[in-house]
Amino acid sequence: MILRHIRYLLAVAEHRNFTRAADALHVSQPALSQFIRQLEAELGGQLFDRSGRVVRLTDFGSAYVEHVRRALVDLEAGRRALHDVRDLSRGQLRLAFTPTFTEYLVAPLVRHFNALYPGIALDLKEDSLEAIEKALTDDQIDVAIGFADVRSAEIEVEPLFSERLLLVVGGAHPLVTKPHTVTPQELAALPLALLTSSFSARAYVDSYFQSNGIRPRIALQANSISVVLKIVRGGEIATVLPSAMQQEHADLTYVPLDPAFPGRTVALLKRKGAYSSAASSTFSAILREMLSSGALSRLRTMDDKPAKARSKRVRSR
Repeated sequence: MILRHIRYLLAVAEHRNFTRAADALHVSQPALSQFIRQLEAELGGQLFDRSGRVVRLTDFGSAYVEHVRRALVDLEAGRRALHDVRDLSRGQLRLAFTPTFTEYLVAPLVRHFNALYPGIALDLKEDSLEAIEKALTDDQIDVAIGFADVRSAEIEVEPLFSERLLLVVGGAHPLVTKPHTVTPQELAALPLALLTSSFSARAYVDSYFQSNGIRPRIALQANSISVVLKIVRGGEIATVLPSAMQQEHADLTYVPLDPAFPGRTVALLKRKGAYSSAASSTFSAILREMLSSGALSRLRTMDDKPAKARSKRVRSR
């Protein structure tokens, strides 16, 4: 009812003629004119100047229509939300995540969600944790996968699992044929391919180096995980990446360190008090289910065991 009346008002303002507006709305011209007169009486002022050849908004009408247009946007959003609730046959989900999750978490999750709800358009964005926080508070994304150590008090944090960094090497690396737990002194002697400082994981790596007195041999830095993986996979350069990478990259060898990297909590992030669409709520539920008993359940136990027990290809000296 409210939407129809708003459309009546805006149609007259757009067409500047009652007859043309009535034709566009598929209503009779007398009924439309009567509605506008009733609205003017209710508001206590004249919305349209009818004295000329065309109908024009008065100053009173222009001020009112400006607010009506904004209200229409919100009302249309509400109607779309109701449709989403009904059947998830269409809609949109805006998802953001920090880059390391692209390699082992986002792909299987999105594939599963899309198979269940192909009508939901997914808008995926890979970004830094800081940028994701801002996007959430600005309502530019619906939900995100990041880390629990967010800075903004406006972000709701739901812990998912613990992620720990390990040394990662390819098939040609000496640690494959002579595997052992690597000490800080040995790590300092290894040529490394690391992610650039734009990745949050790099800050953890640098902190580990500093706390253990390591001056690393950084052979190269890259702002792409796929580039680092290709270099490591085919050569004798090692890298440091989350142990969860084994989920999608089981061909690589994951070498524990002593002392081990501290764990970091992966979390589902949302803006506190934000409207959660049906698509967003369902996506979050699917993620929890996959972590609990589905294809991603291994991620919740991967860092609960000692490092040496996690890798069949690594033995202690």
